[in-house]
Amino acid sequence: MSLRTERAADRRRGGRLVPYVFAGPAALLFLAFSLIPIVIAIGLSFQDTASLGDGEWIGGGNFASMTSDPLIGTALMNTLVFTVGTVPTSMAIGLALAIALNRPLPGRSVFRALFFVPMVAAGVVVGVIMSWIFNGDYGVANNLLEALGLGRLPWLTAPGWAMATLVIVVVWTRIGFCMVIYLGALQSIPSELKEAAAIDGASRWARFRTISWPMLRPTTSILLILNVVFSLQAFDVIYVMTGGGPGFSTTVLIQYVFRSAFVDARMGYAAALGLVLVAILLVFTLLRQRANRKAEEML
Repeated sequence: MSLRTERAADRRRGGRLVPYVFAGPAALLFLAFSLIPIVIAIGLSFQDTASLGDGEWIGGGNFASMTSDPLIGTALMNTLVFTVGTVPTSMAIGLALAIALNRPLPGRSVFRALFFVPMVAAGVVVGVIMSWIFNGDYGVANNLLEALGLGRLPWLTAPGWAMATLVIVVVWTRIGFCMVIYLGALQSIPSELKEAAAIDGASRWARFRTISWPMLRPTTSILLILNVVFSLQAFDVIYVMTGGGPGFSTTVLIQYVFRSAFVDARMGYAAALGLVLVAILLVFTLLRQRANRKAEEML
C-alpha cells in the first residue's frame, strides 16, 4: 500500500470518528443523569428503603400500597385540575398574542421580549416574587384590591384560591413560550393564501378559520404535548408558593413524590410514584401521536 493510500485511509477512519467525538459528551451526560437514575429508580421501586442504600426487597408492595393510599387520589385530582387550568389557557392566550404581534405594530419587538421574559426566569425566583405579590397581609394584589374598594382575597391560604393562584402564575410564565412558537408558525404560512382569500371577500375570522388554523394544527399538537409535560413536572413554583398546601389542596403528583421521598423518608414508595408519573407521560404522548397520525390521514 502506498503512502498516499495509507493517508487517505487514515483520513477516512478519522472522519468516521468525528460524529462519535461530538456525540460522546452528550451521550455521557444522558447516561449519567437520565439512564442510570431511571434504572436506579426502577430498582428502588421494588424495595422498602428510606435512603439510596440497600433496602428490603418487597416486590410490588409499593405499587400495591398505592391502591390504599388516600393521598394518591388527591394528588392525581390536583394534577388534573392544575393541568386543565394551565395548558388550554396558556395556549389560547399565547395564540391571541401571536396573532396580535404578527402585525406591523410600533414597539412589536419590545412587547415580544416582555412577554417572553417570564419563561426564562428561574421558577424559584418567580415563586418567591409571586409569594410576596399574593401575600394575604402585605401583598401587592390585596393592596390593589383595597385601593379599588374591593375586599382582600385569601390567595394562598384558602384551598380553592391557592390552586387558582398557582394556575395564574404558571400561565403567566408560559404564555411567552406559546406566543413565540405560534408566532413562528404564523410567519411560515404563505401570505399568498391569505391575500387570495381576502380578494375573494373572506373576513379575517374566515381566513383564520380556513387557512391559518388548519396549518397551525401540527404546532398546536406539539405545544399541547410540551405544555402537558411542563404541567405534570411543575414543582418549583408550587413548592415555593404553597408547599403543596394549605392541607393537600395543591399537592400535585410530583409534589407528592418529593414529600414521600424527603419528608416521609419512603424512598422506594417515591420511586414507584415517579414511575407512575412517567407512565402517565408516556401514555399521553403515545395517544397524542396516534391522534396526530389519524388527523394527517384525514387531510
